[in-house]
Amino acid sequence: MDDCIGRVVLSKAGRDKGKFFIVIGISDENHVYISDGELRTIERPKKKKFKHLDFMDCKFKDIEKMLSTHQEVTNSMIKSFLQSYDKNKEV
Repeated sequence: MDDCIGRVVLSKAGRDKGKFFIVIGISDENHVYISDGELRTIERPKKKKFKHLDFMDCKFKDIEKMLSTHQEVTNSMIKSFLQSYDKNKEV
């Protein structure tokens, strides 16, 4: 379960359905904290159930490393990574 931090996820349910996020934390065995760097910032992440997320193969290792060493992760980093990931998925 710890290996999901930094992974790109796609929301399958709720008003954010169809949006990409990055997992930035784990709440418990059923929930994770996700952020998109825009509406759901690092300061106000969304708590979401595992079953409402599709985990993509892509993992943002820089964010995973920064979160594990308690370095600052910025919303602009998350936002720019997700924008580039979304563009790559369209191609």
